Amino acid sequence: MVEFDEQLRHLVTQACGNPPGSPQRQKLLTQIIRLSAKKLWRESTPYYQDALQQTWLYFCRNICEGLTGQKYDPTYGSVITWLNAYLKRRLQDFYLNQNKEQATTVPMRVRQSKSGDSSDLIDPVENLAATPETPPILEELEMWVKTDPTGELRSTCIKGRPDVNCQVLILKRLPPEASWKELSEEFKLAIPTLSSFYQRQCLPRLRKFAESEGML
Repeated sequence: MVEFDEQLRHLVTQACGNPPGSPQRQKLLTQIIRLSAKKLWRESTPYYQDALQQTWLYFCRNICEGLTGQKYDPTYGSVITWLNAYLKRRLQDFYLNQNKEQATTVPMRVRQSKSGDSSDLIDPVENLAATPETPPILEELEMWVKTDPTGELRSTCIKGRPDVNCQVLILKRLPPEASWKELSEEFKLAIPTLSSFYQRQCLPRLRKFAESEGML
């Protein structure tokens, strides 16, 4: 494990030695993500993938420059320790917010709910565009969703609601992600309906793309 930690530290040093957005940095960051993914904390909660997605975006934004949080400091601990600490905080947030949502939701619907969060009601696309230095991996992901080269994301939608498709929901869930409560109000659909569709249809496609690009 010590050798592995040293390998990651070396890759981080190399990555941060290259300019933001450069192909060299992107290649090294994806390599770090691929290696780290096998060592991260895992659990079977329904909101785990959402928390993991937030963790990778936090990694891209703060491993070198500290754009949205404190820059990674190797004296604090290994890369895995740093990532796991953030991932567990996000999981705790999801858990607390799910319980809070359950306390204010009709019981029948609560039992079906997949997840909930308390993100600010902000347009995620506008905020992504306003970010001074959008991480290259996030840029690549956003570009793939927006262009939807095969049309699969647009055509995969909730039955009878072509306006609520994978393209729309993935963009809405990119940081700073819209909450399920906000999306429920916007689309006039129950939170369990939206969350279940996202888990079953959107996340597998998102994961497949990330794997094909070496992000996972």
